[in-house]
Amino acid sequence: MGFPRIRARRPHGRAVPAALAIGLALLAAGCVPGTDGSGAAGPGTGAATAVPDPAKAGKTTLTVWDQEIRGGTNGEIQQLNKEFQKKYPHVRIKRVARSFTDLKTTLKLAVSGNNPPDVIQANQGYPDMVAFVQAGLLAPLDNYAGIYDWNTRYPNTLLNLNRVSADGTDFGRGRLYGISQTGEYIGLFYNKDLLKKAGLTSPKTWGEFTEGLARLKDRGELPIQFGNLDKYPAIHTFGVLQDQLAAARTRDTVLGRGDGFDNAATQDAAATLTDWTRRGYLPKGANGLGYDDAAKRFASGDGAYLMTGIWELTDLKKSMGDKLGIMPPPPAKAGGDPVTTGGQGLAWSVTSRSTHPEVAAAYLDFLTGAHAADVMTEHGVLPAVPGAAAARVKPDTVDGQMIAGWRRLSAADGLVPYLDYSTPTFYDTLSAALQGVVSGKTPPKKLAATLQKDYGAFMARQRERHAAKTAPAGAK
Repeated sequence: MGFPRIRARRPHGRAVPAALAIGLALLAAGCVPGTDGSGAAGPGTGAATAVPDPAKAGKTTLTVWDQEIRGGTNGEIQQLNKEFQKKYPHVRIKRVARSFTDLKTTLKLAVSGNNPPDVIQANQGYPDMVAFVQAGLLAPLDNYAGIYDWNTRYPNTLLNLNRVSADGTDFGRGRLYGISQTGEYIGLFYNKDLLKKAGLTSPKTWGEFTEGLARLKDRGELPIQFGNLDKYPAIHTFGVLQDQLAAARTRDTVLGRGDGFDNAATQDAAATLTDWTRRGYLPKGANGLGYDDAAKRFASGDGAYLMTGIWELTDLKKSMGDKLGIMPPPPAKAGGDPVTTGGQGLAWSVTSRSTHPEVAAAYLDFLTGAHAADVMTEHGVLPAVPGAAAARVKPDTVDGQMIAGWRRLSAADGLVPYLDYSTPTFYDTLSAALQGVVSGKTPPKKLAATLQKDYGAFMARQRERHAAKTAPAGAK
C-alpha cells in the first residue's frame, strides 16, 4: 500500500511464489517477450511489436493520476516528468496527484468516465486492480514487458504482484497490468535522542523493543506515535504484529492458500494492539488523529517510535535530521531474520481507453528504468530495483539504514504482503474492524471471526469459479 497504501501499499493467486524477497541482484529469468509462462499471451495482450517512439506521436497530452504526494516520491516524480517532457518536447504530462485515500475513492469513476486518464496508479489486489481488469478498464502490458525487458529488469516475484488472470478472477498470475516503481516496507522510525535519554538504543530483538516501550512510558514519553483517522494505518501496525507471530502462515493466507484469519496469531496481534492502547503506548484517541498529523507530531519530538512505511523518510528527515533512525521491526532473536509487511509500491498502469497507449508505455518504462532508480535514491526513495546510486549511499545515514533494511528483508524472504490484498472487500472489512480493536470495543476473538467471514466467503466463491472452469463440457 504501498503507500501510504499504501498504502496500503498495496496478492492472492495460487501461481504467485511464496517468496516475496525482492533480491537486489536482478534475476535474469529469460521470458519470451509478451508472455509470463502462464498463458498470458494472446489476443488483447498489447499490439506493440517494436520499442515505441514518443517523438513520432506528434503533439500529445498524457494525463496521469498518481498518489505520490509526499516529499520524496513527489520530488522524484516531478523531476522525471520534467525530464521526460524535455526528452520529448511534443509530449505534455498533465498530472493529477491525490492522496491514497482520495485516489482510492475517485479513481474508478475517473477511469470509467468520458475522459479517462492515460496512466494511473492502481493498488494491487482484488479491491482495485482486479476490479479494474474485470471492468475492462486496464490494458494488458505483456508485449511491452517483452519489448522493454521488464521481464528481466524485475524478478517474477514482483511482476506476479501486478498480474491478473485472463478471466479476471485470480490475482497474481496471468497478464501483466502494471509495473511498480518503488520498493517499500513497514519499518520502525525512531528518535535517537528520546531513546538515548531513556537509556535505550535501537532494539536488537522484538522483546527488547516491547520492554523499552514500558520504560519510555514510565519516563513520561509517548512510546509509539500513531494516528488512525484514515483507517489504513492500523492495517500496517496490525500486520507487523501478526508478522511477528506467524509470517509464513499470514503470507499463505493472503496469497489464497492458507487457512484464513480465525487463529491465535490474529487474536494475539489484536490483543497486543488493544493492550498498547490501554497501557498508553499509543496516543489517546488515536482513531481521531490523522496519519499525516501523527507523522508531524513524531517529527516534532512527540513519540519515540513511528511504525509506518519508508515512504515517510524524506519528510521526516527534513525535520529531524540526524535524530532520525529507521530499521525493520527487530527479529525474535538477536541476529535473526526480520519480517514485516511490505513489497512494492502501487502499480503504474495504462488504461484501456488511453488514446496514446504507446506513449504511456514509454512513460512507464522511463519511470522505472536504471536512471529513474538513481533519481529515486537521490530523493530518499527506495527503488524496487536499487541501482548504482543506492550502492553509493553511506551506510551510517538514515537512507543507508533504509536500504540495508531492504537488503536484509529481501535476503531473508521477510516480506509479507499487505493484508488488504486478500479479498475484494477486505480493505473495508479490516480497516473498520481495526478501529474497534484500537478503541477497545472489538475483542480479538470477534475481530478474527469478522475477518474469517469475509475471507472464507470469498475463498468459497473462488473454489466455485475454478470448479466451474474445470468441469467437463455439459456437466452441471
